[in-house]
Amino acid sequence: MNTGPRMHDWTRTPATRLALFKGILPINRAAALRDALAGISLASMDIPQVLGYARIAGMPAVTGLYTAFLPLIAFAFFGASRHLVVAADSATATIFASRLSTMSAMGSPEYVALAGMVALQTAALLLLARLFKLGFLADFLSRTVLTGFLAGVGVQVSIAMLGDLFGMTVPYPSSRSLAQLVYVIGHVMHAHGPTLMLALGVVVAILLCKRVAPRVPMPLIVVIGSIAASRALDFAAHGISVLGPVDGGLPALRFPDVTWQQALDIVPVAASCFVMIIAQSAAAARVFAQQYHEDVDTNSDILGLAAANAVAGVSGTFVVNGSPTQTAMAERAGTRSQLGQIVFAAVVAVVLLFLSGYLRYLPHCVLAGIVFTIAIGLINVQSLKDIRAESPGEFALALITAGSVVVAGVEHGILLAVALSLLRHVRHSYHPHTMVLTPVAPGKPWQYLPTTPAAMTAPDLIVYRFGADLFYANDHFFVSEVTKLVDTASDGLRFFVVDAGAITDLDYSAARTIGELVETLRARDVDVIFGRVNRFLRSDMDRHGLTRVVGASNVFYTLHEALTAAGVSPSVHAPDAL
Repeated sequence: MNTGPRMHDWTRTPATRLALFKGILPINRAAALRDALAGISLASMDIPQVLGYARIAGMPAVTGLYTAFLPLIAFAFFGASRHLVVAADSATATIFASRLSTMSAMGSPEYVALAGMVALQTAALLLLARLFKLGFLADFLSRTVLTGFLAGVGVQVSIAMLGDLFGMTVPYPSSRSLAQLVYVIGHVMHAHGPTLMLALGVVVAILLCKRVAPRVPMPLIVVIGSIAASRALDFAAHGISVLGPVDGGLPALRFPDVTWQQALDIVPVAASCFVMIIAQSAAAARVFAQQYHEDVDTNSDILGLAAANAVAGVSGTFVVNGSPTQTAMAERAGTRSQLGQIVFAAVVAVVLLFLSGYLRYLPHCVLAGIVFTIAIGLINVQSLKDIRAESPGEFALALITAGSVVVAGVEHGILLAVALSLLRHVRHSYHPHTMVLTPVAPGKPWQYLPTTPAAMTAPDLIVYRFGADLFYANDHFFVSEVTKLVDTASDGLRFFVVDAGAITDLDYSAARTIGELVETLRARDVDVIFGRVNRFLRSDMDRHGLTRVVGASNVFYTLHEALTAAGVSPSVHAPDAL
């Protein structure tokens, strides 16, 4: 692509050589103007969102604006993704709020300090991940359980907003979703009518606008309109709760004042935020990089996320994340580089310096209505339907994860999500698919069919395919199935060929177990032959002495050679199997 000489000149800078501003460079003047205008559009849509996320986090409203100021700039400086928007996010906000709300009153100076320390600890974990190049950790949350986790977060946050929507005070923390729901249902007759009507109007307006005019910044319109109405009609005097005085100005830089014991107590919270940030940010960055045919540098993005959380921790705000929702909003607004996010941060600075005083009139129920629409948007019904249709087992995992978030809390939910993702992978390796090369019709090529007792390839031959690496947890399954095939085979079985095409690794335990099996079968006059042995497996077999037990003359790199050694003409019987 011809980018012109000016773009070439812009990229030959010290920042490029130091791998800084990778999410902006290369760029030309036309692209810079486009991204600047898109950044202003993004700010109009996203400022109400970050205010809502502050509400989810239990933090003062102004701290939501703080997340879209210095953290955005820090990621643009150190990160690599051209599209990722790093600011407040509902998932991470819910994770730390569910724990911190049990340690201190939401919105109190102590609570704010604890939230800042969580951000700093999260930054430290992200920095360690970058130093040790642990970007691959993003792969350990499957899309299935992530969908379930976000659905659970959506339900929990929706329930947490019911108190503000109905104009009542709920005496339970956000971590106790079921208790909150029961309380609201039991006291629904005590709802404040004007508050409820205003909240319902906000929710309906935003949801309707998303369907018919998604580019219209309805949340911003709602915020401005409600502030104007609240100021003119004095909503507070009519029983509609408002934010009250909001500190203006840019954030002050200071280290969070927490005790050593408090810092230790919130380490698990930071670890949970770390896992969610790695999973969500990597997923969002990959999706949009693939859409625009760009390279993905997960480790550089992790460095950018570490820097963003570090400045969040010392600027009086809370954990930030690469938000898939806000990244999609930025893409719809037209941003194609982090320059758009820097302009977004500049708009936020203007609001903090000159317009924050108007936020005092913003009704809590309006903010709750915005958050409620964000929360229900996390419940991806279509994805859940697709998972159910294609894989009922994975759908059950998604529901279990969602239920655990609602019942046990977000912190436990994210840990369960990771555990379920890993267990599902282990389950496939522990009990893999196996097949036997089987004749299906006279004169027709042999085909691999699922393993069943008494299955044979020929009167004196069984060709067996094992669908995973062999290790200590599945070697007994291999032995059990091979033994059952041999026990149920007709008399005259002489050769048992193992198609090792799917086996790339063999550990010490499996080598010993299979060696014993080979000797047992040899005592029964059944010769074991290995075919399609790749160089990695052969190296393991040699190192663990399995080649010597099987016999080097019975280990082959192709299935063709293995079948020939068993006295079969592959070109006649099994051309499709090779």
